[in-house]
Amino acid sequence: MSILTELCRQMASCQGCGLAQQRTRVVPGEGAEDAAILFIGEAPGFNEDQQGRPFVGAAGAFLDELLLSIGLHRHEVYIANVVKCRPPGNRDPLPGEIAACRPWLDRQIEMIQPKVIVTLGRHSLARYLPDEAIGKVHGKPRQMGDVLCFPMYHPAAALHQASLRGVIEQDMQRLAHVLKDMESVGPPGQESAGGSQLALF
Repeated sequence: MSILTELCRQMASCQGCGLAQQRTRVVPGEGAEDAAILFIGEAPGFNEDQQGRPFVGAAGAFLDELLLSIGLHRHEVYIANVVKCRPPGNRDPLPGEIAACRPWLDRQIEMIQPKVIVTLGRHSLARYLPDEAIGKVHGKPRQMGDVLCFPMYHPAAALHQASLRGVIEQDMQRLAHVLKDMESVGPPGQESAGGSQLALF
């Protein structure tokens, strides 16, 4: 059992906030344990709560479509959420719930060590850019230490506001260009690796 798998197993017994009393399943996250790209959403919805997997409803189908549009599959990236349990009625996670879950996400990021973190939605954005509005910073990469932060609207936003679908699709194409630029440079002291379309480093 890998360290990350063990961490996800530990999450299943978390009682860190009130969400634990109402969940069906904890939704730790899934994907490649050495993923160069980490997508962070907001909170599990109904389907995620039932299956224990992130982004498996309509928003997840759109995310899969977005990934395919730039030559990626979900097993090549890692997908997680700011909180690991579904808020009642799919409401926004409360500050205390986000704070209670933060150590879990911190440890996931520490273990995965992604090169790029894509924030999906305003609660995920607030983790890195708390004073910014997603309407102003979406699609604009920002280097934060060793990690590149790339803010995007949550895929669910396109389900509620059709005009945002094109915006999200355009931002995903911008992400593809960012990834290609990073791949052309490669890690310090090494030549750029060839191979798959967006196989970072």
